[in-house]
This record gives sequence, C-alpha cells and structure tokens, in this order.
Amino acid sequence: MKKKIAVVLSGCGVYDGAEIHEATLTLLAIHQQGADYQCFAPDVKQAHVINHLTGEEMPESRNVLLESARIARGNILALSSFNASEYDAIIFPGGFGVAKNLSDYAFRGAECRVNPEVEMAVKVMVKAGKPIGALCIAPVVIARILGDVEVTIGSDQSTAADIRNMGGTHISRTHGEVAIDQRRKVVSTPCYMLNANIDQIYKGAQNTVKALLSLM
Repeated sequence: MKKKIAVVLSGCGVYDGAEIHEATLTLLAIHQQGADYQCFAPDVKQAHVINHLTGEEMPESRNVLLESARIARGNILALSSFNASEYDAIIFPGGFGVAKNLSDYAFRGAECRVNPEVEMAVKVMVKAGKPIGALCIAPVVIARILGDVEVTIGSDQSTAADIRNMGGTHISRTHGEVAIDQRRKVVSTPCYMLNANIDQIYKGAQNTVKALLSLM
C-alpha cells in the first residue's frame, strides 16, 4: 500500500500564503517517490493580502483554505479534519503564509503564537512517532511547537537565533540539503530562505520527502 503524506498549505502566493514552487514541487516529489498526498489548510482568514506585482498590501480579505485550494486544484480538506491515523507523515511547505497564517511569527518573532490546528497536527504526529517535514520558514513553527528540536532554515543568523530562543537547535544547511532530527523525526530544508533557484528548491523538496519515507 502506498504511503500517504499530509501536506499543509498556508494560502497561495509567497508573500501572503504558501510558496507555490515549494508546494507544487513537494507534491511532485511525493508522487515521484511512490507515495500519495492529501492537502490540508486551516479554514481561517488570511492575515492580509499582498499584491504580488507591487508588494503592497491590498484592501481585501481572503480565506486560507480557499486560497490553498488553488494549488490543490480543489482537492483539499480543512485542517480541523486531519486524523493522524490516516497518514504516514506530514509536511509543511514554506512561504510567508506560514509566518502570517499558520502562525504570527512575521509579526511577533520568537514570541509567536501558532494556529491551534497546526499545533495539534504536529503534536499528534510526534506522539504517534510519525515524521514531520518542514521547508523554508516552516521549521520555525515546528521549533515553536516542539521546543527541543533540531532544524535548519539555512544560514540566516537572526532566524537561527529565534529558533534557539524557542528552545531549538539550528543546524546550518545549504541548497538541497536537509537537517534530520532522528529523535523527533523532523526533516527540514532551507529552500527560499537561501537565494535559491527552482532546481535547488526541487532538490530540497525531493530530499525532504526521501528522508521522510526513510523515517517511516
């Protein structure tokens, strides 16, 4: 039977949602390595909406689940329905949506709060001994939830310091490389936390999924 991985999205678009390259290449990596996926997102209002052409905030409101459905081609479930017993792993692509919609790290830094459904999903997977993947900025959220965990966001010193302030350990990694916390079964990779190209993003997603499968 195919392994099944839950993929948690945070909207659609790097500046206010899920990073689209990271999200779609994660889905591709999952299928290419013989597993299947189901997308999830919290059914909540976005922190704000950004014009991706100008970078300016727009005077409108959007929903994280509805925006994430754009990436998932409509095949997506509310994160409130997530059942850990039905999945072998969970993975979080990056994008500012992770720091704005799945948490408020973009606004509160190391003192951030995490969406309760995100926190619950991570904790139940840890309790079940199932692996967790995190791309780009998502490892910060994992560190905020778990505290004592080894993750990477690449080499950015200020973000690494925030991870340490949350009780975590930052492991420096570069393009396509992963950090693996064997005890917690957490796999992370820098992606666009570094000045990356799309080939390097795919390598990071591919290696993260490969490591998740090896930890199952």
